[in-house]
Amino acid sequence: MAIDVHAGQSFPLGATVYPWGVNFSVFSKNCDAVELLLFDDVDAARPSHVIHLDPQKHRTFYYWHAFVRGIGAGQLYGYRVHGPFVPEQGLRFDGTKVLLDPYTRAVAMGAHYDREAAKRRGDNAAHALKSVVVDTRAYDWEGDWPLVHPYASTVIYEMHVGGFTKHPSSGVAPEKRGTYAGVIEKIPYLQSLGVTAVELLPVQQFDPQDAPRGLSNYWGYSPLAFFAPHQGYCHNSDPLGPVDAFRDMVKALHRAGIEVILDVVFNHTAENDHTGPTLSFRGLENRAYYLLQENQARYADYSGTGNAINASNSIVRRMIIDCLRYWGAEMHVDGFRFDLASVMSRDKRGRLLEDPPILWEIESDPVLAGTKIIAEAWDAAGLYQLGSFIGHRWAEWNGQFRDDVRRFVKGDEGTVERLAARIAGSPDLFPQEDREPNRSINFVTCHDGFTLNDLVSYNKKHNGANLEYNLDGADANFSWNCGVEGPSFDPEVQALRLRQIKNFITILFFSQGTPMVLMGDEVRRTQRGNNNAYCQDNEISWFDWDDVQRHAGILRFVRQLIQYTQELEVFREEQFWSTNANNHGTRLTWHGIHLGQPDWRSISHSLAFELQHRAFDEHLHVMLNAYWEPLTFELPPLLENVHWRRIIDTALPSPDDFCLPNAAPVIEDYYYRVTEHSIVVVQALDDSD
Repeated sequence: MAIDVHAGQSFPLGATVYPWGVNFSVFSKNCDAVELLLFDDVDAARPSHVIHLDPQKHRTFYYWHAFVRGIGAGQLYGYRVHGPFVPEQGLRFDGTKVLLDPYTRAVAMGAHYDREAAKRRGDNAAHALKSVVVDTRAYDWEGDWPLVHPYASTVIYEMHVGGFTKHPSSGVAPEKRGTYAGVIEKIPYLQSLGVTAVELLPVQQFDPQDAPRGLSNYWGYSPLAFFAPHQGYCHNSDPLGPVDAFRDMVKALHRAGIEVILDVVFNHTAENDHTGPTLSFRGLENRAYYLLQENQARYADYSGTGNAINASNSIVRRMIIDCLRYWGAEMHVDGFRFDLASVMSRDKRGRLLEDPPILWEIESDPVLAGTKIIAEAWDAAGLYQLGSFIGHRWAEWNGQFRDDVRRFVKGDEGTVERLAARIAGSPDLFPQEDREPNRSINFVTCHDGFTLNDLVSYNKKHNGANLEYNLDGADANFSWNCGVEGPSFDPEVQALRLRQIKNFITILFFSQGTPMVLMGDEVRRTQRGNNNAYCQDNEISWFDWDDVQRHAGILRFVRQLIQYTQELEVFREEQFWSTNANNHGTRLTWHGIHLGQPDWRSISHSLAFELQHRAFDEHLHVMLNAYWEPLTFELPPLLENVHWRRIIDTALPSPDDFCLPNAAPVIEDYYYRVTEHSIVVVQALDDSD
C-alpha cells in the first residue's frame, strides 16, 4: 500500500475521512514523541507503516496530527506515545504500548487480544486493540431522526443488548443472538409490551476481559472507547460493522416508535488503578484524563473501579461533549443515562463543585437540547445528590422510590408516609417550583441488584458465581423471600410471590413520574439470587424466552397495565398532582381504610388514594394493603348511574387480576375487602356511556 504523509491539521480530533485521504489528530501534552501506526490486520504483530510525527511539522500546541493520502474507511490504526514514566508526577508514558485513539469511531478486537499484555513490559502490538477509520457520513438514514417523546408519555425498558437475545430460546438465528441485529428481531415484543424507550446498558466499546479470571465483563461498565459501538454486539466481523449495525437497530426502533437511551459511563475507564493496563488515556496524557491523589502515582477512585475521569479538565470536557453530540447528531440516539453522574461534579482534587462546568455544558448544549439527560445522582464514594443535582433539564434515577416502595411492600413499619411522597412524584425530594414531576425516573429494580422475581424470592444475595466470596453486591436489598429462600413449590408461597410482584408493578405505574422496567421482570426473569451479575455472561443474566409462555399471566398483567395507564390523562400530567387542584388538573386525595382518614402512624401498613381529573372525566381509587390480614376499605360515594368498577385486584388469578374498564365488574357496595399483601384499583364509570 502506497501512502503519502502530509502535515495535516489539529481538527477535528480523531480520524476524519476526506476524498483524498484521512486526517489524524490526537491530544498529548507532556510526551516527547508520537508514532501513528497503520495495520493491515487486527492480529498483526507489527504495523505495516510507522509514521513518526515530527513535532515541528505535525504538532500544533498539544495536538499531534498528520494527513495520510492513499487510505480510507476501514483502515486500522493506533498510536505509540513516548515520554517520561514518572508515576509520582502523574506521568505514565510507555512507548511500547499500542494505544487506542480516544476519538475512534470503531474498535477492532482480534482473536489474540490480551488485556494482560497491556500490563506487562514490552511491545503488545500482536495482542492490542486497534482503532478503525470510519466515514460516518456513508449511511442512509432514510429520513430517520430522534423521536423526542415527552417524559409524561414515556415508559422505559432497561435492557442489555447481548442478554436480550443470547439465550437459545430467543428464536434468533445463532449468528445474530446477542447482537444489535438480534434486538431488531424482537422489536414486535417490545411494541406488544407497550414501552416507548429502551435504555441500553453500555454499548460504548468496553473491555470484556475486565472481570475475575474465567469470567467476562457482561454489563459493560468498563469503557475503552467512548465514540465506538461495542464490537461484540455486531453480527459480523467487518471492522466497520458495529457502526452500521448499531444505526440499523436505532432506525428500526424509531420506526416502531421506540426511543433509544444510552447508559454512558463518563466516570471511569477500563484502565483501572495503578496496576491496570495501558490501553489509551493513561498512555496519552494520564494527568489530563484522570483524577489523581496527592501522591500522583495513585488514582482517586469515586467509581469503585480503581480510577475516576477528570471531568474538570477542559480536554476531557470537550471529549465528553463531542462524544454526546456524535451519538445524538450522527447516531440518532434519543437520550443518555449518566452512570454515577456525581463523579462529574468533582474538581481535580475530588471536591464538590458548586457549578460543575461539564454538567452545565451538557444541559445547555444546543445539539443536545432535544435529548433526554438522566443522572444517576450519586457516586461510589458517598456523594449523594438525588433532588439536588445541578441544572434545570436533568432527570434523575429515583433510588429513594426504589427503597421506599420495597420497604412498604415488604411490610416494614414507618413506611406509609414515605410511600405517599413517592406515589405523588416525590415533591419532598424535588421541591423546585418549576420542576416537572416526570423527571423523576421511578423504578423498583434495575440491572444493579435483584430482579423483581428475586426480590420476592431471596432474603440475601447469592453471588458465589462471581468468585468474590459473596462479598460483592449490595447487602441492603429490602427484599423478602415470602417464607422460603429461593425456588419453592409451595403453592401458598408461589401465590404470595406473584401477588407481591403485581403489587410492585402496580405501584410503579400508579405513581407520578416516569416508570422504568427492568428487562425480563415482566416474565419473572431470575438471576438465581445474584444481585451483582456484572460478570455473568450466561443464563444467569440472559432473557429466557421460554418465560414468555411459562409466565404468560404476569406478562398479560404488565401489558394491560401499561396500556391502561398510558391512555389516562392523570398519568400524563406535567405538574405535580395537587390536593386542591382545579378542573384543569388532577386532584389527589389521601384516604385510609376510612375515607379522608389516612393512617400515617409508624405501625400502619395500609394506604388509599383517589385521583380525579374532571376535565377528562377520570376518577380512580387505589387501595394498598401491606398488612398480613385482609382489610376492608371504604369507597367514595358517586353520583347516580356512576359505579365503581374493579380494574385491578392483585390477589386474583389471571385474567381476573386485571380487567379493562368496559369489561370490569361493577362493585355494588361502598366498600371493598382487600386481601392481605395486595392492591386493588377501581375506576368510576358512568353506566350510561
